Amino acid sequence: MPLIATAEQEQKLYFTANSVRNTTLATKDDSLYYEVVTRYWHPKLTKINILDPDTQTLRLIAEIEQVSGNKWQNGRFRVRFLNSVAPGEELGQWMSDIDFLKPTSDKIGGTFIDPQGLEWRWKTHNRRLQLVRVGDEVKSPSVVYEPHRRYFMVLLMSRHASWDVQPQAIGFLDRLLISYILVERRRRATKAVIDRLI
Repeated sequence: MPLIATAEQEQKLYFTANSVRNTTLATKDDSLYYEVVTRYWHPKLTKINILDPDTQTLRLIAEIEQVSGNKWQNGRFRVRFLNSVAPGEELGQWMSDIDFLKPTSDKIGGTFIDPQGLEWRWKTHNRRLQLVRVGDEVKSPSVVYEPHRRYFMVLLMSRHASWDVQPQAIGFLDRLLISYILVERRRRATKAVIDRLI
């Protein structure tokens, strides 16, 4: 799980690629480092690993498995998380993506519950994903997604995609990352369906 020492200030985490299958999410100094990987020999299984800063080894913390559809068509998913932080522990029981990330009426975001029992919701504001706490009167986002930019809209990236993460969301980055991957896969699948209809 994430380091407690970094929980006092806002963190900026950068994505290395514009993929929800193979990317890393890390701070500039790699104090928080998550790897999302889908191997070509297991195209329906995505694993999320965290870098242990002391031993410099990657540790599996969660998995997403596609249970219907194929590699190019969105289907149903199931997820599971690590039971505890002790090394050698097993992953928990599989749960449906609908049970973990309940879809909202706008079909883009979704709501999920963190380990402390608080409910969070992904929503869009000015076409950018934001994470807000359900029932928060201020409605200030805890995570803001900044999309990548390219030179002249087609060349190399001038700015990688990133998250601005507030301190209250640092404690459950594993669930946050899984929920983001599911929301982004739903969003991209919806866009692909609309593109096929046009």
